[in-house]
Amino acid sequence: MTMLRDRFEEREQDFAWCERVIKRNSPSFYRAFSQLPDEKRRSVYAIYAFCRLADDSVDREANRAMLDGLQDELEQFLAGCTPDKPLWRALDVVFGRFDMEARPFFDMVEGQRRDLDFHQPRTMEELEEYSYYVAGSVGLMLLPLLHTSSRADESLRASGIALGVAMQLTNILRDVGEDLDTGRVYVPASVLEAVGCSRAHVRARRADEAFIAAWEAVAHRAEELYQPMQHSISALDEDSRLAVLSSLFLYRGILDQVRREGYGCFTHRAVVPAERAMALVAEAQAALQEGRG
Repeated sequence: MTMLRDRFEEREQDFAWCERVIKRNSPSFYRAFSQLPDEKRRSVYAIYAFCRLADDSVDREANRAMLDGLQDELEQFLAGCTPDKPLWRALDVVFGRFDMEARPFFDMVEGQRRDLDFHQPRTMEELEEYSYYVAGSVGLMLLPLLHTSSRADESLRASGIALGVAMQLTNILRDVGEDLDTGRVYVPASVLEAVGCSRAHVRARRADEAFIAAWEAVAHRAEELYQPMQHSISALDEDSRLAVLSSLFLYRGILDQVRREGYGCFTHRAVVPAERAMALVAEAQAALQEGRG
């Protein structure tokens, strides 16, 4: 174990690079997981940096080539040839320390490929399938860090996936306007049709009664999907529970923030204010102490 700790220290600059990536791109995720013990905390930063790199490849020119390059590097890495970059040097330490699975990393890349060939989901089931690839897979990446005594059972794996999917649905509801700017409407067509809200209606960027009804239908599903991990929290390592529950409370809080701001997701990205974020972390801590995880 001492040798493994030494490896984390040897790669301090690589993990610092990963930390800058998460701190810059996801304050909520960073706030929650910075509460983990050192090795777990740094490992989360490295995994997040991989996911961020995959996601960024969809938002840039020549993105398909970038995604192909990332998959090539992933395959090299898993074959034992670590690319000489901060991300991979950090992940090499993570894979040496924890019982990591390869499949979720490939699933993440697949999810970004689906975004490159984007089409509006027809149903909630289609949206949740897509959300597994780009976010539920992250839950599976993180479980070996958060549940170290053995491989997670199917129930805990399902909870991890559900949490990731819930977070992705939350991102979609927060970023409606930003996604429209890139020609994407993620709210399923069947959900819009059920409340009389067409795709053209969404493109007009009116947060009227019909749009709010569609938004709330997706939000309700997200709130359902936050529940399994809240109920499963005691199955995680004791030193990991607060970080995970805090991330759950903080992300779920984004939905309430959009509501407080009058569903202004067409014009700006809702951010949970620092004071409210501190209160949500305190609520997570109280829930753990009271056994209400």
